[in-house]
Amino acid sequence: MSDAIERAAREAVEAADNAELTRQIAAILAAQQLLNQQQPQQPAPAQRQEFDARKWLVVGGVCIAGGLVASLFAIAVAIGSVSVAILALVLRAMWRDVQKGR
Repeated sequence: MSDAIERAAREAVEAADNAELTRQIAAILAAQQLLNQQQPQQPAPAQRQEFDARKWLVVGGVCIAGGLVASLFAIAVAIGSVSVAILALVLRAMWRDVQKGR
């Protein structure tokens, strides 16, 4: 009878080991499933937009219009500067004439 008790005890220990191993395997599988669920999904590649000629025509038109406005402003500043320079020269000549007594 002692052989039967020893064999039963060994089988009980093996069964407990197998149960613990089964629990560990189940825990590892559950952890792997959670990790797979938490991994970020790869975003779909962005679709390439078609060429829009109207957009580029508008951009070009705005650039040309801006350039024309800037050039007209520069011309206006240049004309104003020349006018002020001529005015200064005329006033200086008039002042010299006044100083000489003419």
